[in-house]
Amino acid sequence: MHYQTATHTTLLERVSAGNDPVAWGEFCDRYGQLIRLFCIRRALQAADVDDVQQDVLLALSKAMPGFRYDPEKGKFRGYLKTIVIHAIYKKQFQNRGVRDLSAVDEATRAGAADANVENDWEAQWRQYHVRQAMTTIENEFNATDVDAFERYGFLGHDPARVAADLSLGVDSVYQAKSRIMKRLSALIAQQIAEEG
Repeated sequence: MHYQTATHTTLLERVSAGNDPVAWGEFCDRYGQLIRLFCIRRALQAADVDDVQQDVLLALSKAMPGFRYDPEKGKFRGYLKTIVIHAIYKKQFQNRGVRDLSAVDEATRAGAADANVENDWEAQWRQYHVRQAMTTIENEFNATDVDAFERYGFLGHDPARVAADLSLGVDSVYQAKSRIMKRLSALIAQQIAEEG
């Protein structure tokens, strides 16, 4: 389900009010897949991915009411990353039978500073922005142009083959890619600016 009704900051404000189930649904929709894909990138098993996502969303459901986003203190993505990393280490320690929360906290601090973890998180965050922007693209452009863009622009298929498959001229494939890429870039830039 895609809601896409609020800017990043507005959504955080609505969720922090604590009484807006639509905002919470949008929040889970926006960040749930990001959490899952980061866990998969960190090589968690499927059941552990489910548990970590649930643990993170539960922790956020408790933390978000009354949450005040202050960009001067840091970006929300850094806050979210720390919560996700903590949940991952907690799950890994539980799987090994370690119950010492101080060990989880220490691993979380080390993980948050690890360049590989940071690179994985940033890669997933970029993909998160692409997914968010593509939702808008799918609403603004016709389905054939979006299909041509995805096949040629994302998947790297031969433009002549894409044109033949979609009953388009090759120039139409190039134009769809150009128009959509320009709009996609603008949407991503807007999302990043709104993020603070």
